[in-house]
Amino acid sequence: MYFPKILTLFSRPLIVLACGILWTGLAAAQQGVPAEPVAAPAGPASDSVILDMREAYRRGDKARLAALLPAARGHALEPWAAYWELKARLEDASVLDVQDFLARYPGTYQEDRLRNDWLLLSGKRRDWQSFAAEWPRFRMQDDREVRCYAVAMELAQGRSVSADAAAEVRRDWFAQRDLDDGCLLAADLLHQAGKLPFNDLWMKARLAMENNRPNVARAAVGLDAPDVAPVVAQIQNGAMRYLASRAAVGTRKGQELIVLALIKLAAQDPDQAAAQLEAKWSVQLRPEENHWLWGVIGRQAALKLQDNALQYFSKVKRDKDLSDDMLAWKARAAMRQGQWRTVGAAVEAMSAEAQKEPIWVYWRARALNAQARSDADRALPRQLLESIAGVQGFYEKLAQEELGRSIAVPAAPPPLTDAERAAARGNPGLNRGLMAIGIGLRSEGVREWNYTTNLHTPGGMADRELYAAADLACQREVWDRCINTSERTRAFMDFSQRFPMPYRDAVVKQSRSIGLDPAYVYGLIRQESRFIIAARSGVGASGLMQVMPATARWTARKIGLTGFTPDQIYQHDTNILIGTSYLKLALDDFQDSMPLAAAAYNAGPGRPRVWRAPGGTGPTLEGAIWAENIPFSETRDYVKKVLSNTVDYAGILSGKPQSLKERLGTVGPLPPNTPDMSKELVSG
Repeated sequence: MYFPKILTLFSRPLIVLACGILWTGLAAAQQGVPAEPVAAPAGPASDSVILDMREAYRRGDKARLAALLPAARGHALEPWAAYWELKARLEDASVLDVQDFLARYPGTYQEDRLRNDWLLLSGKRRDWQSFAAEWPRFRMQDDREVRCYAVAMELAQGRSVSADAAAEVRRDWFAQRDLDDGCLLAADLLHQAGKLPFNDLWMKARLAMENNRPNVARAAVGLDAPDVAPVVAQIQNGAMRYLASRAAVGTRKGQELIVLALIKLAAQDPDQAAAQLEAKWSVQLRPEENHWLWGVIGRQAALKLQDNALQYFSKVKRDKDLSDDMLAWKARAAMRQGQWRTVGAAVEAMSAEAQKEPIWVYWRARALNAQARSDADRALPRQLLESIAGVQGFYEKLAQEELGRSIAVPAAPPPLTDAERAAARGNPGLNRGLMAIGIGLRSEGVREWNYTTNLHTPGGMADRELYAAADLACQREVWDRCINTSERTRAFMDFSQRFPMPYRDAVVKQSRSIGLDPAYVYGLIRQESRFIIAARSGVGASGLMQVMPATARWTARKIGLTGFTPDQIYQHDTNILIGTSYLKLALDDFQDSMPLAAAAYNAGPGRPRVWRAPGGTGPTLEGAIWAENIPFSETRDYVKKVLSNTVDYAGILSGKPQSLKERLGTVGPLPPNTPDMSKELVSG
């Protein structure tokens, strides 16, 4: 039921409250930042003008935007109104139009976002003079394509670029999910300059094909071999047919095309791809290509939770030839089979950056401990666990318990001073963000807030500033900004901010009345909606607990709730009733397994029924290993976060130390002759 993009906007109840705080500090100066225009208070009529302009912008109605803009002058959200009007006609705007806008709204989010848009347009036009004028002033530096254009500009004008700049383009290009002009242009120019070898171009094509992005693969191939780029479409439309039409390969390009075809086939059927590779192609390919293909096949088999995944990975003679993602799935497959030496070897073959991630620090330590025979052998794994142990995340908590420590709520930081609170209340960007959210412009408000806290100054706000900003959002009950901002403090944690409990009486009473742990409910709500009552996902999940319409109707019938109508799902009491009832049904039907019930809530009950015992059989795994092997990255992340949240809420509610491992439990096949009650659950 959780989907990461919340689409529905807030309704208007916060308007008066947001307006009330807005004018308390707009005149406050921000040291080291260009002064922002101070607007006069606006009434409800002006709010309607802003909302009308947002709707006109969505429709692309340039005439309506131009007509309404004068009426928006003086409103606190005037920068948004002016941004929409100019962005809608940016293709036809003059340099003077852009400069006038940037001068009128210095230091604002809208100024730098319009600069971002202008840089993209200038790069697309190859107007390097306009690009060069604004690139040094671009504060956010958060647009991958703009960064690529900056390197392309240098190369296009005959200047050399540093190795670091070339490496950044490579990283940005490899991270690119869809085609964009900027990174493709920069990659092409780097290739022509001899700074991006053909191996990288084909590697990009491999990654794109593996992720079912044939257009990206074709574009990458086209940079090295335009004559064979159309073959990528043939492979996408019929990999097995392409392989059957080839008897032998004698060129490098031919080898790489066979690799792409086998990658595509592996995504459809890893066993068939393995058979093809062994029977015909392995002797015609280079060792690196063979290793990569066995890594792809092993990964696809591991994603399907096949028992033979490790057999495929074992054919790789050099783990360094694999990507971090392949190695991650090799480690996961080895965890399922208790092959700790293989887990450790896979992690140690990962890039230095990947090895530093808490997930792989933890599993490397577990692998080393499993092989340890003496206290000396246990020194390194203990050191690894100590480096991440804490309460801030899933693997940090598991490391804490692995070291024999319980998980407790940390002490609150020193309270905010009056001056710190006043600075947050007087911050124009924070106030504009709250006002935008208050009148229904949630997307705009969130972007403005995030820019102010994260990007307005280099490195973002300091911890105490973030603490005060989070407090401001908490006081206004804008819970998602309260939580997200508080999570950015590095030197301390305030759990009252990070784990708020809106609707506490309703959640606790309803949960306990049906035998459900209220901490589990809060852990799930925090992940589902961040307590946004009007939240609605892209597929229709709604309200605090993000309940799907069909699930809501089924649950209402199941619990005997008469007279239920779909609009009631936005009433927090009804949403909590329906959501908790469904969660309780899932928990009961999955034998009280919190990981399984959370996975069912997110991905539907059918998938975790398969994941618990692929093919109806399989080992009983500790909960952490089972969760780490969930094939869907969204659900895997969701389950871990819900369980981690649950432990934190339990600590707050009980005031006692907690255990994540206890809540994870074990996951395995149903005992023989046990009916699978989860088949009664519905989703969607």
